[in-house]
Amino acid sequence: MIWSKRNILSLSVTDKLVLWVLRFGAVIAALVMLLILIFLLTESWPALIQITPTRFLADASWHPLEGAYNLTPMLSGTLLASMGALLLAIPLGLASALFIAFYASARLATSYRRLIELLAGIPSVVFGFWGLTTLVPLITQLHPPGASLLAAILILSLMILPTIALTAYSALQAVPDEFLHGAKALGLSRWGMIYGVALPAARIGIVSGIMLAAGRAIGETMAVLMVAGNVVQHPASLFDPIRTLAANIALEMAYAMGDHRAVLFVTGLLLMLLVIILAVAADWLRKTSYDWSASS
Repeated sequence: MIWSKRNILSLSVTDKLVLWVLRFGAVIAALVMLLILIFLLTESWPALIQITPTRFLADASWHPLEGAYNLTPMLSGTLLASMGALLLAIPLGLASALFIAFYASARLATSYRRLIELLAGIPSVVFGFWGLTTLVPLITQLHPPGASLLAAILILSLMILPTIALTAYSALQAVPDEFLHGAKALGLSRWGMIYGVALPAARIGIVSGIMLAAGRAIGETMAVLMVAGNVVQHPASLFDPIRTLAANIALEMAYAMGDHRAVLFVTGLLLMLLVIILAVAADWLRKTSYDWSASS
């Protein structure tokens, strides 16, 4: 009994130490985010006080040297490329996760999961280089100029698919076996168990993975810069070139000065705002999913 009490006391001290380490890490992460936001606000403040916010939406075009700072073409390009990539990657990622978890043999599932993990580790510049040398010429044969919104969507889909697939697989693996055994005992088919039990139970993890992938798609720079064409315009079709907010910063920050430089930091602030909106949406969806599961 004395030995048992000592183990409990030791475990309690360890738990307290781990708790304080985790708290410290959480505070550091929050401070880093706060410092980034303060830095963006400080650097963009000259533009925010000299240029009315409506000009970022209503100026004739994006020509900083002429005092025109319309950000809406790049905002629309960013959102269209991200949403298009999500429309492709979500069903493919979920299908991959379901295949690994429920349909593939143990050996095939392991090999396929390793392949997706390898895909997740490829640097974005490699995706961009492949897209520039292979994907863009293929699209050019279909409809010039090739470097376009469609190329950006396809590249982003490949880049965020592993995130969705692996997080969805982890969420499905976390579903208690008792749930599936109970569904099987009721005579449900394999798809019935997946659709009626596994997916609802894993909903929160799947939604979190999708939001994480959406954040990467919005902020991706190099690969999109290499394949999107970098023309500041609202695309009328999938084959029109676009420029995203992140690509705009990468292209022009090296030589920007004065108001031009400050407006590029406003662009970064806008990207941060989009990520914050995603985080709030993810939190709301998680709470909604949890409340729905509890009520069920």
